Amino acid sequence: MANRSYLYSADSVPSEADIPQRIRCISEHNWDIPLAHKLLVGRGTTVVPSMIWNHPIGIAADYAEGAALLRDVLRAVGDGLQGDADFAECVARTTAHLEKQEARHFLLETGEIVSMTDDDPVASVRRLASEDVPGAVALAEAALAGREDGWLASVRADWQRHFASFYGDALYFSFPESTGD
Repeated sequence: MANRSYLYSADSVPSEADIPQRIRCISEHNWDIPLAHKLLVGRGTTVVPSMIWNHPIGIAADYAEGAALLRDVLRAVGDGLQGDADFAECVARTTAHLEKQEARHFLLETGEIVSMTDDDPVASVRRLASEDVPGAVALAEAALAGREDGWLASVRADWQRHFASFYGDALYFSFPESTGD
């Protein structure tokens, strides 16, 4: 079994007392929190209680702004991958799924990834939300402004690792549809 990061969407964020009523599955990625997940949770980033584990090791963020950032980065990466049918298919599949599962917030579940080390999971997620995610966003913004061509070239060279996650309506951890919506 692979350890994964899980990305969901919902119209509210989890609290200590409750999880959102309708949770939509977005994506899961094996053994890492990929660049795409970091960019998607890169706007309005906040640490929240996990919907799966008993710790504040989830990350919530603004859906519309994160999705817009990822689309912009995919467009910039694609400018150097014209004719790559696999990349074009990945982008089409990703953007269609993001449009279908749209909500107010992205919810990133990090528990399986942060538990792979001996570090404190709560501290690891705080660092992820305060350093790693903003760092990825800053590099992406600089690349979009034409100031990080080297970073953009490295992302193009290994685009599968950054963007080819599993996108689907059901993930390993899925949540039942509520009857209240």
